[in-house]
Amino acid sequence: MANAVLLKIHPTNPPMNKITQVVDILRKGGIVIYPTDTIYGMGCDLHNARALERLCLIKGIKPDKANLSFICSDLTHISDYAKNISTSVYKVMKKALPGPFTFVLEASSKVPRLGGIRKKTVGIRVPDNQIPLCIVKELGNPIISTSIHDDDEILEYATDPELIFEKFRNLVDVVIDGGYGNNIPSTVVNCEDEQFEVLRQGAGDIANYV
Repeated sequence: MANAVLLKIHPTNPPMNKITQVVDILRKGGIVIYPTDTIYGMGCDLHNARALERLCLIKGIKPDKANLSFICSDLTHISDYAKNISTSVYKVMKKALPGPFTFVLEASSKVPRLGGIRKKTVGIRVPDNQIPLCIVKELGNPIISTSIHDDDEILEYATDPELIFEKFRNLVDVVIDGGYGNNIPSTVVNCEDEQFEVLRQGAGDIANYV
């Protein structure tokens, strides 16, 4: 496999030609590392099973055990991948997104099988960062995503795109440099029973929206 490309993209005004370049790589089954409003993520096209296997291999996780989230551009197609969303949950999501949250919802039948297993839940993420939002919009469907952990004992997540590139250049197809990332991940909120249970406290405070 060819070495990854390090692609600088302006975070607030991403040029369309660079977005298209990333989307072409995703459509061909590529793995992309990209910035979000929290930490850097690694993702692939939702509909490419081989790319998904590769993503899990890079992370060292079994596909059937993977808790991966979907990066969406907005809430328009949320009902395609999650079901039984109550009005109260939808209202909270609409207020909180785009933002540093991952909402765990009941998965619909359109969520692809992971390692032959149909997942019962799906994490939905709409980051407040133009780069992934533009990529997903141009791609036409969500990307499956996972966070990038750092080997550093102090920093849990990798923040410097050039260091991320050095580490993953032989494993992925493109690393987007959208500036330094943060070191605090998204807040994961379970909404299955409308209780808004925080599974992982991160950058967002769900109490501001409930």
